[in-house]
Amino acid sequence: MTESLSRRRLLGAAAVAAASVGLGAPAAAAATTGTSPSYTSARPSLPSGLFTLGVASGDPLPTSTVLWTRLAPDPIAGGGMPEQAVEVQWEVATDERFRRVVRRGSEYARPESGHSIHVDPQGLRPDTEYFYRFRAGGTGGEISPVGRTRTAPAAGSRAGSLRFAFASCQNFSAGYFHLYRDLVQQDVAFVAFLGDYIYESAPVATSLRVHEGTGEPYSLVNYRNRYAQYRTDPDLQAGHAAAPWIVTLDDHEIDNNWADDIPQDPANQTPEAFRARRIAAFQAWYEHMPVRRTSRPNGPDMQVFRRFDFGDLARVHVLDTRQYRSDQVATIAEAEDPSRTLLGERQEKWLDAGLVSGGQKWNLLANQTQVATNDRTAGEVDSFDLDNWDGYRASRRKLMDTFASPRVANPVVLTGDRHSTFIMNLERNPEQQGTAVVGAELCGTSITSGGDIPPSSQQQFHTTYDPIAAESPHWRYWDNRRGYILCDVSRDRMESTLRSTEVVTKQEGAPVIPAARFVTESGRRGVTVA
Repeated sequence: MTESLSRRRLLGAAAVAAASVGLGAPAAAAATTGTSPSYTSARPSLPSGLFTLGVASGDPLPTSTVLWTRLAPDPIAGGGMPEQAVEVQWEVATDERFRRVVRRGSEYARPESGHSIHVDPQGLRPDTEYFYRFRAGGTGGEISPVGRTRTAPAAGSRAGSLRFAFASCQNFSAGYFHLYRDLVQQDVAFVAFLGDYIYESAPVATSLRVHEGTGEPYSLVNYRNRYAQYRTDPDLQAGHAAAPWIVTLDDHEIDNNWADDIPQDPANQTPEAFRARRIAAFQAWYEHMPVRRTSRPNGPDMQVFRRFDFGDLARVHVLDTRQYRSDQVATIAEAEDPSRTLLGERQEKWLDAGLVSGGQKWNLLANQTQVATNDRTAGEVDSFDLDNWDGYRASRRKLMDTFASPRVANPVVLTGDRHSTFIMNLERNPEQQGTAVVGAELCGTSITSGGDIPPSSQQQFHTTYDPIAAESPHWRYWDNRRGYILCDVSRDRMESTLRSTEVVTKQEGAPVIPAARFVTESGRRGVTVA
């Protein structure tokens, strides 16, 4: 970014101050008011504790960033709101005490949207830090915690640096989300979340934190309750309140390893049942994510792939590798079928066009599952996870051909899913070792999924994977501790730091350390361990 963010602390004090100050604003502040004539007279009596799920922002553009909240006084029991629309006021200011309000307005939180709102204030200044808050219940009503956000640099402007983090895989039942306490101290311009925001698994009584409900979620109420349970976590709320998020989804937001209209277990879920489940899951995802209304679901379909520019420095391409993919196969021979697709034809064309246009120094792909080939067995026998790009080899070769173009500047893939860290070079022909390196992949680990990693587990991991790495020269680093990756992008290089911990099962947290650092030089394909 052209100027660094000024604060490295959570906004708890600001939230307290906001509650006492009220939402008064200078007359000069521009107003953008939501309109919904059928709801203008609705003044229901509201329960207390409306903002139990916190606030969030996301999808930053140069003149706008989405602001989100959901009214849910009884979050894990359907929300607890009356079946009426409720007016929610919002403000955006340049200071955390809201003495300099620059935008204000109101939106209606409607029951058909789970009483969530997505505000898209226009006319903000590029590359600028802002603070925002909400109020519901009319004059003297409740005021939300304060969130902090930041717009992107102006289109085409010369941006000198960009700091962001990416994370994935936060299983509520596997541990506490205290890694976000470390993340909020890092002054990031945004957080990219790469999938598995929730887990759809049934509750297990012996879990560290037991999932709500009596089974897997299938209905809209089920999914709303599951998202709300995750959103009640204070560290996750802090992570959202500290910076805008750019989010995508993977499989566990709906059903493990789902592919387009095919569930994991088609013998147990009819096409009609899975369609209804997908509709419910998409609606709940939208209701809980800080995304624009362009991502509002249309039945079983939702616009997830999109892109964001940060001046002339970086372009972030957000991928959707679930909605359009062919079903998983069982053999490598089937994986070679040229008709198989992971992204779908329309998304492939969109991605190719975005990679060769725009003129940014760096192309960053927010991606769900591992691109680089990954044999899971040492020795003569090969075994692959065919839910990953290894199962969609023609699609992968198309992408690597695009990466090889001199018109594509510095492609780096940011990946989740693995619950381990794998740093890898991407080769022109991934199935043949030693072909030209055309890009880099940073496959990050999980926030909690997989639980604690004591030294014995690390030793077992390396006993398994070190022999595989010896046969995989495109691997640069591998590790199985929990964590996230912090990235610093300049015009000359991208430095990425794995910040990890061994313990996520203690509520008070555990030390988070910079475990390793990785470097990609501008104009030089691939990645090295610093």
